[in-house]
Amino acid sequence: MKKTAMLALAGAALSVGAIAEAAPGDRLRDRIAAWRQARAAPPGPAVAAPAPMTLAYGADPLQQLDLWRPANASGTPSGKPSGKAPLVLFVHGGGWKRGSKDNAGSRWAPLHFPAQGYAYAAIDYRLVPQATVEEQAGDVARALKFLLGRADELGIDPARVVLMGHSAGAQLVALVGTDERYLKAVGLSFADVAGVIPNDGAAYDVPAQMRDGPAIMQQTYAQAFGSDPARQRALSPTHHAATPNAPAFLFLHVQRPDGVRQAQALGKALSAAGSKVEYGSFPGEGLRGHGEINRQLGNPDYAATPLVDAWLKRIFAR
Repeated sequence: MKKTAMLALAGAALSVGAIAEAAPGDRLRDRIAAWRQARAAPPGPAVAAPAPMTLAYGADPLQQLDLWRPANASGTPSGKPSGKAPLVLFVHGGGWKRGSKDNAGSRWAPLHFPAQGYAYAAIDYRLVPQATVEEQAGDVARALKFLLGRADELGIDPARVVLMGHSAGAQLVALVGTDERYLKAVGLSFADVAGVIPNDGAAYDVPAQMRDGPAIMQQTYAQAFGSDPARQRALSPTHHAATPNAPAFLFLHVQRPDGVRQAQALGKALSAAGSKVEYGSFPGEGLRGHGEINRQLGNPDYAATPLVDAWLKRIFAR
């Protein structure tokens, strides 16, 4: 009976995908967390999103993205797009070592954002330990460069782009939005990003999070950020915020103390440097709340959705 139960547990966890290679203890914790998150997942929309356009932005199998476009950017008989849509580019979470565009994002988003008139892209990126966090941030910038380089073909307005990420993805988009080196490496700059939406991240100040964050995450942080304090600071958006940054940020979070603390600290630093900063605070605690604010974003009945819609409308109207 025990063996059957353990096999069922492992199978349920694996069904949500993207369990990376790790030490046995870490792998078991990942599986249990994924299983719990899957069981807590609310139902998605009744109508499935249309099939996306899947594109490779690099040579690695994980350097791919899915793109959904609104009807007014779907093209004309001549092959030319009939309109250019603002772009929302989403970066999934998963502790920098797991997750994918297929299993770590909202099922509402591919329907909701195109219905608002926006192109919506969800990217994969290379994972720790095969890649570094620096390379992951580089993948975010490279995916954006790929899409902007084909803006006319894809019906994207290159002047209206927002980066959005959840959990580890929140740290990555915040890093790209505060440390311009990643954009400059692919020939872009902060001028190519209208805004950033970090969704319930908690590693904007890596040394502080490794010092004060929950014990259950310390092995994940150590694997991602290492033990060198200089590297930890270099990967911390809060430590870059005194310099020029992306012009606007919307921090979303539930009631996880470390997530709230980290979002407020980064937001304060960004405001002092001249970026426009807003916050969205929503009910939810622990893993369930952390997952729900990602899975439900785009659901018109979920409180974060109208707030994000209103913010995007203002940002894209500029």
